[in-house]
Amino acid sequence: MKVTAHTALLAELRAVLGRGAVLTDPEVVETYRRDMMPLAAAGVPLAVVLPTTANQIQRVVRAAAAVGVPIVPRGAGSGLSGAANAIDGCLILSTTRMRSILEIDTANRLAVVEPGVVNLDLREAVEKHGLFYPPDPSSYDWCTIGGNLATNAGGLCCVKYGVTTDSVLGLEVVLADGELLRTGRRTVKGVAGYDLTKLFVGSEGTLGVITKATLALRPLPQAPSTLVATFAETQTAASAVSRIVRAGLVPSLLEIMDSVSIDAVERHLNTELGAGAGSAALLLAQSDLGGDAGRAEIETLEQLCIDVGADFAYSTSDLAEGRLLLAARRAVLPALELLGRGLTDDVCVPRTRIGDLIVGCAAISQRVGLTIAVVGHAGDGNMHPTIVFDPDSPTETSLAREAFDEILALGISLGGTVTGEHGIGKIKQNWLAKEIGPIGLRTHRALKQALDPMNLFNPGSMFTAE
Repeated sequence: MKVTAHTALLAELRAVLGRGAVLTDPEVVETYRRDMMPLAAAGVPLAVVLPTTANQIQRVVRAAAAVGVPIVPRGAGSGLSGAANAIDGCLILSTTRMRSILEIDTANRLAVVEPGVVNLDLREAVEKHGLFYPPDPSSYDWCTIGGNLATNAGGLCCVKYGVTTDSVLGLEVVLADGELLRTGRRTVKGVAGYDLTKLFVGSEGTLGVITKATLALRPLPQAPSTLVATFAETQTAASAVSRIVRAGLVPSLLEIMDSVSIDAVERHLNTELGAGAGSAALLLAQSDLGGDAGRAEIETLEQLCIDVGADFAYSTSDLAEGRLLLAARRAVLPALELLGRGLTDDVCVPRTRIGDLIVGCAAISQRVGLTIAVVGHAGDGNMHPTIVFDPDSPTETSLAREAFDEILALGISLGGTVTGEHGIGKIKQNWLAKEIGPIGLRTHRALKQALDPMNLFNPGSMFTAE
């Protein structure tokens, strides 16, 4: 009976989408089964579907619901929590063919886009109009807006501009019954009813399929001034971050790298960052105020670092130099991949506890015998410890998972959260339950039941229905 129902479903989907938009070849389907989190479970989907319109998604949802086939929405697959991973027998619904920028309204500083638009493409498109779309995940050159919305992605500019949800005015979402919900507004302000827009942002595809987004834009920032400072002690760098925050400074970027990250990048790029080898930590900051104001902000940041005890501090308004320094920060994960498979964790701690987290990760690294590099967004406390291991070694894989969990426990013990921007997905469900408690979990399940009573969308991701 199931085989007949699945055959009929695939035939219906091909009639709706076209044969080329329903993928069942095992080798092709394999490329859609998982995101970038190596330890998250991934099943074998029935098919991958590639709709191009909201109406097509509505019809896919209704057809799948009629025969009880679950749907896992997916963007480009750049996620790091397993949230887009397949479950056995599901439909992977990829929105990557919905890549139109439908509107750029310069007078009201907003854009309307489809979910398959690549983050960098949107940024470049609005820049031509003197505007700026702030969210910039590290994978900004290939991740899609739909995936950014589903995971509430962050990035390097969060310290000043916030995460994805802070740039979202409204959404269009296909619900579990196939109806099309429109949330939010096009105005700067609006408090009519519950904030359903923020409910769907970060819901990891468990409540609906986002088909359109209205996004707030900002005036294009000025050319940045850049600072790099190195420190002999991790806690000294952390103290510099605290001093910057207490001083009321809000740079457009404030990043931290530990000694393992510095060493990996220097070897990968065959260059020296700041004072060269031997630094315990490095801070990278930018100001996009422009002109004298930008230079003054960077000079103040530089002096604060020196006052705290930086071994080396250097600031520049040269754009080429600034791009090189920022490229070094973005090169951390590729540099670590040369050492082995990287398992990137994602914890956010109070900014006053950043040093404790880095020191704690070093202790975990020593105990399990695996390399752990810590890099992160110092401006908001969102750290990304990355565990390097051999995925072909069962022993190292087990140790990597052990270290992953220990880092999450450390983050919570420091007053933090188990995810700042990557999400819960299929790798941190137990940790979500620990963090939000039974009443929080019950509330989540009630919302899921209300919007998706058949548990159609991404079942088992973030939390289980029971």
